Amino acid sequence: MGRKGSPRSPQAEGGSRAASPPSPLWALPEELLLLICSYLDAQALGRLAQVCRRLRFLSSRDVLWRRIARGCLNSGFTQLGTDLAPGIPVKERVKVSQNWRHGRCQRETVLKWKCNLMPWMELDGEYLYLSQAENIQAYQLCAEGTGLQRHPQAIFSGHQEDVCRFVLVNSHIVSGGGDGSIVLHKLHGSYSVKFSAHEQEVNCVDFQGGLIVSGSRDRTAKVWSLSAGRVGQCLHTVQTEDRVWSIAISPLLSGQLLTCLGTDFHRGAGVLDVFYETPSLLLSCGYDTYIRYWDIRTSTRKCVQEWEEPHDSALYCIRSDKNHMIASGSSYYGVVRLWDKRQTRCLQSFHLSSPTSSPVYCLRFSTTHLYAALASALHVLDFTAS
Repeated sequence: MGRKGSPRSPQAEGGSRAASPPSPLWALPEELLLLICSYLDAQALGRLAQVCRRLRFLSSRDVLWRRIARGCLNSGFTQLGTDLAPGIPVKERVKVSQNWRHGRCQRETVLKWKCNLMPWMELDGEYLYLSQAENIQAYQLCAEGTGLQRHPQAIFSGHQEDVCRFVLVNSHIVSGGGDGSIVLHKLHGSYSVKFSAHEQEVNCVDFQGGLIVSGSRDRTAKVWSLSAGRVGQCLHTVQTEDRVWSIAISPLLSGQLLTCLGTDFHRGAGVLDVFYETPSLLLSCGYDTYIRYWDIRTSTRKCVQEWEEPHDSALYCIRSDKNHMIASGSSYYGVVRLWDKRQTRCLQSFHLSSPTSSPVYCLRFSTTHLYAALASALHVLDFTAS
């Protein structure tokens, strides 16, 4: 028999345990919950998402992953915090970023051509523009993100010899060719302009703010006008000691003319590609096997950081995510390398040339894919595969 006055168990009262009071955590405003979660790292946020549906939704918010993403490779955020891929959830970009860091990808050869070329390309939204001989062809990327359509949606012509380089700016294509001419096309329309620019092939071009700059084998760099009534008029000529392989306009159009970067390089250490990250920060690469990082606010004679190609190969092309990652293409064996600016050695290497050796003439990448153009094929690396 039970003792008089002893409390009765919950089962005796109602046959089931009384419901526990709601957690005080849920009484907090969402702003405070997000603030608490902002102190968690990626692993902790992933575990939090397994607790319940509400926490899974809360822990997937972009505001929580943005801080983590800015420290990752190729997550779509620049050094200044600008979001270059706003349509993709930040959490998903952080996941794909780990594939870039660890080299996890699927490779595919999406285009082949019979004769060896020196192709160049630009990536713009849903289209990839690729030069093949004297034409530039626009290929639409597949909606599911796997490869591209095999037949071009548009063809831009006008050169009598191979296209050497071209740029895509503000719905215009400006190209330089082996015939010494420069051609401008409007992407959506029939407007085009062609004019004779150099005595020999135009190795490089850039276009911005109504100005075109070009460099040639004839050892000159020139500035051209595209303003009304002055289209194709040469505004300035720079004489150089050797052929001009690369040229670029500062994003600010400051009017400052830089004819060279660095001093005391050995003969033949030419720069083959230049990429502006900001108006004052830019990357260069070339024949002497180095990637160099320049801050023109401090010096145009000495770089602030450099990385050496481990196999002593010339570097034909370079691009960065404008934050931590650099991708480079070398002259031997179709090697693409990924670099983290915070480290001295490369992170990953991908050998794409098969069956014959070919340089990587050009590469471009998005947050999910890398495209590399070799002498006879276009390769795609898909980093969404885990």
